[in-house]
Amino acid sequence: MESFPIINLEKLNGEERGLTMEKIKDACENWGFFECVNHGIPHELLDRVEKMTKEHYKKCMEERFKESIKNRGLDSVRSEVNDVDWESTFYLKHLPASNISHVPDLDDDYRTLMKEFAGKIEMLSEELLDLLCENLGLEKGYLKKVFYGSKSPTFGTKVSNYPPCPKPDLIKGLRAHTDAGGIILLFQDDKVSGLQLLKDGEWVDVPPVKHSIVVNLGDQLEVITNGKYKSVEHRVIAQTDGEGRMSIASFYNPGSDSVIFPAPELIGKENEKKDNYPKFVFEDYMKLYSAVKFQAKEPRFEAMKAMETTVANNVGPLATA
Repeated sequence: MESFPIINLEKLNGEERGLTMEKIKDACENWGFFECVNHGIPHELLDRVEKMTKEHYKKCMEERFKESIKNRGLDSVRSEVNDVDWESTFYLKHLPASNISHVPDLDDDYRTLMKEFAGKIEMLSEELLDLLCENLGLEKGYLKKVFYGSKSPTFGTKVSNYPPCPKPDLIKGLRAHTDAGGIILLFQDDKVSGLQLLKDGEWVDVPPVKHSIVVNLGDQLEVITNGKYKSVEHRVIAQTDGEGRMSIASFYNPGSDSVIFPAPELIGKENEKKDNYPKFVFEDYMKLYSAVKFQAKEPRFEAMKAMETTVANNVGPLATA
């Protein structure tokens, strides 16, 4: 199997731009994932984020996690557990409104740092969306415009720690799923592996690379590209030893009222007789996704298609702008 795609974004500024864009295109079409190096986010900032995130877990979350695991009997399971994940998490919302000042137990320095980090990730997300537009032959800013809806995209960060697990063969760090949203940027531990994606029926490790940002595509980009790009199933394998694994995943998603549908240019370019993906409001998709996250994505698309038909029959077509 070919090696996991690692893209040097610095090469976009020189003679190797064409080759680099081709690598991004191949990664989006054949992997749904790639890893960025030289992405413009200062290494010193990433080092501080990693240090303070791990300190916060030790100080505020570790004992709480251990107590929760003990109370649920997960430290002594004897058969596979399919309804829980071996992870400790908290969530930061950035857009359309920030909750960072209200999340409990965060030191002020950590709050300030995560605001700065979120700003850098937001900029990189939008730069990457424009690179995808270029490769797809879409107008620059098309994806960002679709994601904005009437107000702004939905943008937030899930901060996770995956502590050592005594029974990694019975409990996943995070069960297999595709991501519901748009483009996901992950700053992960560079010492402890665990993230895997499903490619050609086999689970492939996403290599931990220091100061890299892992990018993966969500369900909404699959719909907008009319299947040219695919969201890919992935999971986190729990580890038995070490200090545990840090994962900071930022989700740049459509706004709640964004209308998602295949880009007309891509339907024509692929010479398809009909578009295979539905048109829907992102909030409606998320309501469905929250109940069936760990199930296959295809029935979700079919359910939205059925909803689209019902809406069209009752009140006419969904607005696209």
